[in-house]
Amino acid sequence: MNRSEALIVIVLLAVSFGSTLQAANKETQASREIQLLIQAVDQSGCTFHRNGKTHTAQEGADHLRLKLKRGGKYADTAEHFITRLASKSSWSGKAYLIESADGKKQPMQVWLEAELTRIRKAE
Repeated sequence: MNRSEALIVIVLLAVSFGSTLQAANKETQASREIQLLIQAVDQSGCTFHRNGKTHTAQEGADHLRLKLKRGGKYADTAEHFITRLASKSSWSGKAYLIESADGKKQPMQVWLEAELTRIRKAE
């Protein structure tokens, strides 16, 4: 292998390594944001509505953890976690709702998107 070939190999390896690091960093950021979203549900004190039944915030967070465990490959970003896993039942297709202490209900997707905005602003 001559010098120019060796240089090309080194450059390609460096680019490949940089891309791998960038992808790993993106995955780490997404994982962190997703965990913070689930934690926000867990600590919200809200009522979680799923398929016509009510659940505590902790039960709602546990359900989201289960969905993440089973379908994590579909949640490569926090946005994908919200839209693909955390907003509606994969069984019935019905939207999840979250109800605050004052009785205000809203779609889980709206609530989680607002939480994600708050998390990112706090960084």
